[in-house]
Amino acid sequence: MRATVIHAPGDIRVEDAPEPKILKSTDAIIRTVATCVCGSDLWPYRGLEPIGDPHPMGHEYVGIVEEVGSEVGNVKPGQFVVGSFATSDNTCANCKKGWQSSCLNREFMGTCQAEYVRIPNAHGTLVATDEHPSGELVPSLLAVSDVMGTGWYAALAAEVKPGSTAVVVGDGAVGLCGVIAAKELGAERIIAMSRHESRQKLALEFGATDIVSERGEEGIARIKDLTGGIGADSVLECVGTSQSMSQALHSARPGGNVGFVGVPHEVAVDGQELFFSQVGLRGGPAPVRRYLPDLIDRVLSGHINPGKVFDLTLPLEQVAEGYKAMDERRAIKALLTP
Repeated sequence: MRATVIHAPGDIRVEDAPEPKILKSTDAIIRTVATCVCGSDLWPYRGLEPIGDPHPMGHEYVGIVEEVGSEVGNVKPGQFVVGSFATSDNTCANCKKGWQSSCLNREFMGTCQAEYVRIPNAHGTLVATDEHPSGELVPSLLAVSDVMGTGWYAALAAEVKPGSTAVVVGDGAVGLCGVIAAKELGAERIIAMSRHESRQKLALEFGATDIVSERGEEGIARIKDLTGGIGADSVLECVGTSQSMSQALHSARPGGNVGFVGVPHEVAVDGQELFFSQVGLRGGPAPVRRYLPDLIDRVLSGHINPGKVFDLTLPLEQVAEGYKAMDERRAIKALLTP
């Protein structure tokens, strides 16, 4: 099969690789219908995370089940399935509490930019649709496997409630999906922080009521201006840099909450400052599996359309262009078709 391999910063290739096999009785093999490049994939691509030896890439996927292990009873060959970047058995103590991304048997996916993928813990990770969706729904279902689920978690972690004010820090795919989530959860005012016109337009389409283009201290001041000098009830941090975290924490009101889902890089939170801010802080890898049934239903019913974050579609063989376009901010998110 053909699969994506990263060799060094900026060096992404599509190479021949062995087709995956069932290794455990809880595995499944899927034929990839669509996969994509994630903003977090850009960290190693930019040389900001160690790469080590050449290795496969990709953690977002939808596909058709080809084969299942003997203990997989919830899905069967021929079904269209959506999964998560963090696999889960969905039966351990953490899973039962809704924290599948901290499953005691968790494995993080990392081979999905390929024609076929082995899914560990398939029995607790994959959710099948009743029938094969139309092609126009595939991008949104793909978004549910990570960025929509992560944006949803950011909004819940920030405790977005009906009638509240929410700020979204970050205008990438996760941030834009966070706007959708805040709207669905009933926020009355949604302030999207973005400096890019195309992303601002999409944020407004998704439900943002205000756009703030300033960053850093100026961005914080603008948020305070828009909220009567107090700050927002909920802030969704969807980037993962020191500046974005500081901006998020200082944009929340006393008693407000920050949900942070951007993978942190060189982020440090001052304990004294957090203590006296009285701001709540929760984050981490999103328990996407918890939300899959609900989000899939919202997509299939036409209630949400997060697939609009994909503004570039390429064949898998051109995956390097997808990385390059996202790195240069010529694309929000690149969808790949094997």
